[in-house]
Amino acid sequence: MDLGLRDRVAIVAASSRGLGKACAIELAREGAKTVICSRDCEGLAATAEEIRALTGAEVLPLKADLTDDAQIRHLADETLRRFGRIDILVTNNGGPPAGYFDDFADEAWFRAHQMTLMSAVRLIRTVLPAMRVQQWGRIVNITSVSVKQPLDNLLLSNVYRPGVVGLAKTLSAQVAADGITINNVAPGYTRTDRVLELAQTRAAAEGKSVDEVLAETTASYPMHRMGEPEELAALVAFLASERAGYITGTTIQVDGGYAKGLL
Repeated sequence: MDLGLRDRVAIVAASSRGLGKACAIELAREGAKTVICSRDCEGLAATAEEIRALTGAEVLPLKADLTDDAQIRHLADETLRRFGRIDILVTNNGGPPAGYFDDFADEAWFRAHQMTLMSAVRLIRTVLPAMRVQQWGRIVNITSVSVKQPLDNLLLSNVYRPGVVGLAKTLSAQVAADGITINNVAPGYTRTDRVLELAQTRAAAEGKSVDEVLAETTASYPMHRMGEPEELAALVAFLASERAGYITGTTIQVDGGYAKGLL
């Protein structure tokens, strides 16, 4: 299937590793010119070289702290300066720390708000003007299965990630006539550094090994395994494509059947 992404320009946030990196690779494989960003300059440079080697695509690595509005605006400005357009935005950021209500003072709530909700708000705000001018755009937010089924020890994620879904659902109707779609993908447990970090936190709290925690987690999944980053990236590439032009305002989980709700 030709997704019609050749020479499109994509910004993928927090893309030096994990799900963001997988999405950047997939879009580059489809022929998109890909802008990647991270606070980790060394990891960013290595990822850019890896994507070029794997795909032959043009890759622009830019350092960016996604809690800083000025740096987000610089990311969009540099993309426009280099390529003259922005067609695709994949919002993404590291999730807030695991924990329960009594674990978090106000400062943790403020940080999670900036990291999880406001990073998406600011990223979208910076790309919309260019997308409106060209009357075409695709925005895909990487959230979490917690927006469909809250996870007990991820209180901050359970609170702020649904805010991204509310933003996407409301805004998608407001920009649909401009040829812009906005959708969310909701990964379940996927084999990333983030998942291993959460498993380590739980293992320490419960006096178990990381392998025991991972085995217990995947036992509750109908497929009895974690997802692979490439499986999520394939959906992101489709939602970013010409073929997905009539899909907007949706949230699609990639969770191996974990979420039990009907909608």
